[in-house]
Amino acid sequence: MMQTGRVQHATNPVDGVRIAYQTVGDGEPLVLVHGTALSHAIWRGFGYVAALRDRYRLILVDLRGHGRSDKPHDEDAYAMDLLSGDVLAVLDHLELPSAHVLGYSLGGRVALALAVGVPERLESLIVGGGSSLPQAGAFDRLFFPGCIDVLERDGMEAFLGQWNARRGWPIDAGTRAAFMANDAKALAAYMRRSGVEPGVDDDVLRRIAVPTLLFVGSNDAERIGDTRRVAALIPGASLTILPGFDHSTAVAASTEVLAAVEPFLAAV
Repeated sequence: MMQTGRVQHATNPVDGVRIAYQTVGDGEPLVLVHGTALSHAIWRGFGYVAALRDRYRLILVDLRGHGRSDKPHDEDAYAMDLLSGDVLAVLDHLELPSAHVLGYSLGGRVALALAVGVPERLESLIVGGGSSLPQAGAFDRLFFPGCIDVLERDGMEAFLGQWNARRGWPIDAGTRAAFMANDAKALAAYMRRSGVEPGVDDDVLRRIAVPTLLFVGSNDAERIGDTRRVAALIPGASLTILPGFDHSTAVAASTEVLAAVEPFLAAV
């Protein structure tokens, strides 16, 4: 039977943070995890839900600090083990022993943490625009230098204004709306914590045995090198480069992404 549930909440048992999620469709469970400052709504907006719902039970998660999940202002609340634990809390709430997991950017780093920490809970791993490296300075490079200070001190409108002024093209209305829906102090707390996360050692990547697909835009200067490196280190991993897309546009290219994802999932 097709499942199209309302937004529900699971609770991370470690710290009590409530995590919002929605299930759509029917079939093998596939968790979709968004990137920084976005929410589970992107998977509908970019066409993933419409394309996949007839074959998969989609589990659309809002990471802590995002969407309809709780938004703590404490930097330590955004440690990677807590973020990955949020996804586990959702799987436990649904009484699912395992699932396929697809994450983009931040979501990709969370998915990679799950593959390292609890590989038995993953049927497969799909990482888009993610990274195994420490993230110090990453947001200054992705947005603009000093962006976390601006976000924390001056709020989201000021952050978007400075980011827009430094981009080669204007921020689209959908991205602006998604960013404006965030709690600026919670997002700044997550960004600061992200900057001190240690990443995943190469030796650990070499031990991942979960079937893995990585994808990245050819113009994603921040992530393409690391994506190639991770793909070479994880045994049997597949790699797809999306020509002409950068970090902010690759996830929106659902036709191109799914051309790689769907055959991969079918073969697992």
